[in-house]
Amino acid sequence: MLKKSLFLLAFASFLTAGQSFAQKNNISKLTAKNAELVKLSDEYSFTEGPAVHRNGDVYFTDQPNNRIIRWSATRNELSVYMEDAGRSNGMYFDRDSNLITCADENNQLWSINDKKEVKVLIENHRGNLLNGPNDLWISPYGGMYITDPLYKREYWERDPEMQQDGEHLYFLSPDKMQFIRVDESLVKPNGVVGTPDGKKLYVADIGDNKTYVYEITEDGYLTNRKLFAEMGSDGMTIDNRGNVYLTGKGVTVFNSRGNQIGHIPIEENWTANVVFGGTDRKTLFITAMGSVYTLQMKVRGVW
Repeated sequence: MLKKSLFLLAFASFLTAGQSFAQKNNISKLTAKNAELVKLSDEYSFTEGPAVHRNGDVYFTDQPNNRIIRWSATRNELSVYMEDAGRSNGMYFDRDSNLITCADENNQLWSINDKKEVKVLIENHRGNLLNGPNDLWISPYGGMYITDPLYKREYWERDPEMQQDGEHLYFLSPDKMQFIRVDESLVKPNGVVGTPDGKKLYVADIGDNKTYVYEITEDGYLTNRKLFAEMGSDGMTIDNRGNVYLTGKGVTVFNSRGNQIGHIPIEENWTANVVFGGTDRKTLFITAMGSVYTLQMKVRGVW
């Protein structure tokens, strides 16, 4: 019996060792065949805000070092894109390929064109500084949804105390003329992403460990808020099947009904953000602590 037990244990270990990363982590229906998590680099201080350009390149921030890094989708190379980047955090490309960034240094929202010229889009709300724009998503119609939690920064020259009356979700109209609050009931909104048809918005309330889904009206207002998942998130993205990817302890994947369908473990203390990049949008690009990772997927991103 002992020999048989040892044999079965050894055989089970052999099978486990032969399993792919996807099989072991219950995400094989989402990942490419034999896909493995690849660490591209661990040379940064804290990575955040990945945004995909229309050519498939991914831009992300090395926030403590105040710079934006670019990953080339065709060359699989990393390079510094911009220094003195306003302590940018969350980022997103608009329809004109301007890089919109949550510039936390002076609590602003920036637009950076292809010549690296900066235009300040938002610098206050009703005459008071924002807490610190953190993440954003731009709808197909050009409206921007921006989360504004308070994370006090040691590099601020401002009064670090909150100058708004809470931590809210904002909307900037396509013509940039209206900047309004669209949810004032969140504890600490953080990650935000919408569907490619512009009809639904997902917002993570990391302070309450919940993620909500809203319906977006034609004028950009939000209605019919519903609990999507009993989990908060730092950053988030969506694939072409409508699955939503939340971050924190690795990457947790939920289907459009809010059921967890998979988990991607990352051996870091915190996974900050995620986006689909690459020319075919099948490269899942993950920022975590001082590192960046990629995972080849069967599903693809929608932007």
